[in-house]
Amino acid sequence: MSKAKTSTIAELINGGRDTLTGADRKLAAALMADYPVVGLSSITDFARAADVSTPSVLRFAKKLGFSGYPALQQALRSEVSAQLQNPIEKPEQWSSKAPRTHILNRLADAAMDNLSASLRHVDHHVFDDVCKLMGDPKRHVHVLGGRITSHVAGYLHTHLQMARAGVRLVPGSTSLWPQHLLEITPGDVLAVFDVRRYDARVQDFAASAKQRGAKIVLITDQWMSPISRVAIHSLALRMDVPSGWDSNVVTIFAVEAMVAAVVKQNWKATRERIRELDHYYESGRRGR
Repeated sequence: MSKAKTSTIAELINGGRDTLTGADRKLAAALMADYPVVGLSSITDFARAADVSTPSVLRFAKKLGFSGYPALQQALRSEVSAQLQNPIEKPEQWSSKAPRTHILNRLADAAMDNLSASLRHVDHHVFDDVCKLMGDPKRHVHVLGGRITSHVAGYLHTHLQMARAGVRLVPGSTSLWPQHLLEITPGDVLAVFDVRRYDARVQDFAASAKQRGAKIVLITDQWMSPISRVAIHSLALRMDVPSGWDSNVVTIFAVEAMVAAVVKQNWKATRERIRELDHYYESGRRGR
């Protein structure tokens, strides 16, 4: 099935969630809770981990579009390899299959493909729930990015802070993270960005925030950061382009869509906040 060849396991599961049986859902939960280890074990061990029968594993693999369990395992191994890919290997991978066109066109085509694929695979209900959490005035929102995504986290923080109160950016210096963790209270939201070559420090922070009662919202790539194990919601976006680094075009789009949704759901309060901010901006320019 061609779809299984172009989509990650997480995308296939999310895309077909409405058709999953009870046994399928148990298998999906077991796989995502211990990705990819459970899926690379024997079919008997996978069935035991999900508390289902062995034939259920075979049906699950076929429902995702694979010819059988070995094909599902091969896809998992390929995903692990893609997650570990470094910036030196990426151009070599693309050069063997990309057309000889200008880099602007190649990047634009890849970015548009990523956006289209992301919109197909993202569950709109999950996206809406994420926006409701981040727009809830009773909750504080903390924003954290990793080595590659810190600027995207800053972009979300800047815009969300203009739309509502109680938004804090986790500082770039990890030496200050323990102090920030102390500021997280039960019910707070941690919006965290983590993409392949995943950042262990960011994962540790998310786990600690979870222990303090925060609701973790993960923005990640199609291979899914390990933070998904502690996240209440995960948005998996496509990022692969013909470059040494992955693209954040779709991530920025998602951030802007989130901010737009938060503004819409709290428009009266946001409008008043923006008016007050504009007043102080003008006062600052006049030197008052």
